Amino acid sequence: MANCVQCGRKLPAFVLGRKICQWCLRHEAAQRGEEPEDAVQPLMRAPWAGGTSHSMALTQVFFGINVAVFAGMALAKVSLSDPSSSDLLHWGANAGLYTLGGDWWRLITCLFVHGGIIHIAINMWCLWSLGNLSESLYGHWTFGAVYLISGFGASLSSVAWRPHGLSVGASGAIFGLAGALIASYSLGEFSMPRAEVTATLRSVVIFVGYSLIFGSMSGRTDNAAHIGGLVTGLALGALIAKAAPDGSQWIRRVGVLLVVLLALSGGFMALEHSQDNAMRVQRAGEFLADNHPDQAITELERAIRQHPNDAAAHAVLAEAYSNQGEFAKAEAELQRLRELLPGDDRAAYDLGFLYLNENRPQPAREMFLQLLTRHPNSAGAHFGLGLANAAGEKYQEAVQEFLVVSKLNPNFEGLGYRLGLAQAKLKNYDDAIAAFRGEQQKAGDSYEIETALAEAYRAKAMTQQADEAMQKAAQLK
Repeated sequence: MANCVQCGRKLPAFVLGRKICQWCLRHEAAQRGEEPEDAVQPLMRAPWAGGTSHSMALTQVFFGINVAVFAGMALAKVSLSDPSSSDLLHWGANAGLYTLGGDWWRLITCLFVHGGIIHIAINMWCLWSLGNLSESLYGHWTFGAVYLISGFGASLSSVAWRPHGLSVGASGAIFGLAGALIASYSLGEFSMPRAEVTATLRSVVIFVGYSLIFGSMSGRTDNAAHIGGLVTGLALGALIAKAAPDGSQWIRRVGVLLVVLLALSGGFMALEHSQDNAMRVQRAGEFLADNHPDQAITELERAIRQHPNDAAAHAVLAEAYSNQGEFAKAEAELQRLRELLPGDDRAAYDLGFLYLNENRPQPAREMFLQLLTRHPNSAGAHFGLGLANAAGEKYQEAVQEFLVVSKLNPNFEGLGYRLGLAQAKLKNYDDAIAAFRGEQQKAGDSYEIETALAEAYRAKAMTQQADEAMQKAAQLK
């Protein structure tokens, strides 16, 4: 279908000759005096012509929120040129590890957080320009809904495409405004010259194309968010232009906006359901690395309530409980892990060392013996069996196991120290001293090694060497 070259209204199909609508023809005839003086110009109000406002009230509100958040970050001593990831996360950045782990609100808060003064300056310039155009076209509340829903779509696209990345900024929502304008100017009717509509449309398309190309060449630009916002905006603009072009058709407009919002919400719920546990486990691992075991345990317990058979969650929760000294709970998690993964020996290995932490050498010894029946050349299992024998005061058996480890893996961490302790218990002080010195050469000086050396020297009546080792131990403590 063609458009009127003067006002942009849609024309009937198969219009020949000059493409001018009946309203413009009557209007021109009236201006030439060819219409009777009492002739009534027919009412043919274009859908976009009524109910719109040229006020930028909501654009200014969004602009102000962005600036206020950035000012708050500045007052909190966050770097204005290159904020750290931890600072951006604190202020509400979008990151799969958190967003898909329960912090769904980050899909919106990230739209008002920016990664530096240049970032916010560019985005606010774009928001001011496209916001003015969009708000005058759609009216306040529709503009606000398009902005936020497009931002939601942008954030969802980002976290789906880059679940391990981090995203901030208003650009996803701004691309949504651009997409909505492209669809609306392409499909809607306007009470303005078609040339003006075409020029505006061309400017918006150029902006989108340039931004996407620049983003693809930049290593830090989140083009996934830009494309997600653009597609969401295109859908919103097209549906509004076709289903509810008149601002007074508020029921239709609400319906259009709800349809898109519900579709995006459904997509997020599906994505969250598929990845929430993996993200929770990874997030808990980071809490453990940062020495926050309580937060890790909270995340993992929630993950296991939702997915009781998640082996990874049970494994990390066992580690968290063990770090907290809650050995009974850690043992229960490791036993459950062995049920879930009967062919995986890692849980049995960890369980053996857990028994040692609980000072239960006999079950630890049985566990390591079971492992050695399946893996006779496992240096870790021989080392664990050596520790269990030493804890059960079977020092000769312990020495034998440690010597096996030295053949399988001479650089096994802590081997020389443990071998020296067992040799000292057997009063083989020369062998003990040699083992301690060997560990010292591999691992460097430590308080524990110097203290053990001092005791071995003193047992051999080597008083001077014992005193020197104790002095060195005091310096290292």
